[in-house]
Amino acid sequence: MGASDFMVRSNGSTAREAFQSAVEDAQYEYGHGGYSGTIAEKRSFKEITVPKDEDPAGFANDLMDEDDDRVCDKWGPAGCVKVGDGEYLFFGWASS
Repeated sequence: MGASDFMVRSNGSTAREAFQSAVEDAQYEYGHGGYSGTIAEKRSFKEITVPKDEDPAGFANDLMDEDDDRVCDKWGPAGCVKVGDGEYLFFGWASS
């Protein structure tokens, strides 16, 4: 089995609520069978603070490109950065 990268934006009053919504949406779209290569495979996330004056999506891409240990484990947590008020970006690798 391999891995696929993913990035998905989701809204919620908290990061946890946004994560749950993103997972449920992916499960609806891709099923519950596993190995979808989407956020549906994730059970947790790690919130990472974006450095001041950096674009959140660009920062997330940089973490992926650098194989940052916090987000590049297909069995580990998804990365999470806050994009705006009530909006979060989840990203990482997932089993496929």
